[in-house]
Amino acid sequence: MNLFTSSPRIDHARIEAAIAAAERLTSGEIRVVLSHRAAPEPVVAAQNEFTRLGMHATAARNGVLIFLAPRSRTFAVIGDIGIHTYCGESFWREVASAMETDFRRDDFTSGLVLGIERTGTLLATHFPRSQDDRNELPNRVEVV
Repeated sequence: MNLFTSSPRIDHARIEAAIAAAERLTSGEIRVVLSHRAAPEPVVAAQNEFTRLGMHATAARNGVLIFLAPRSRTFAVIGDIGIHTYCGESFWREVASAMETDFRRDDFTSGLVLGIERTGTLLATHFPRSQDDRNELPNRVEVV
């Protein structure tokens, strides 16, 4: 059984709606990747997915990737260089800590939505949405 497309524990529609809502406030781009495989080194896995998805190609280098591997109970939140300049490590730890509470309860959807909302708030502060903004990356949940 496909854990990520048929399990009620991860609601793709709710996650994608949260991404769309966050991106209405910012020119930043948020992606979520769910991995079928265990990821003992989630930051490395997230960096690989970030590159594979072309997230480094946004105009303002303001993409954020939330990577989750429920099988190994690991995750990572990484951002492109344009974002990291403004927020630093403390922001990534704050977002991860907030999501971890829900993840420990196996409430992956709520954890992801919370992480997306917090990320969107930060992005809106430093990368407000302009009138001519376009969605540079898809909002759909990527399953690998």
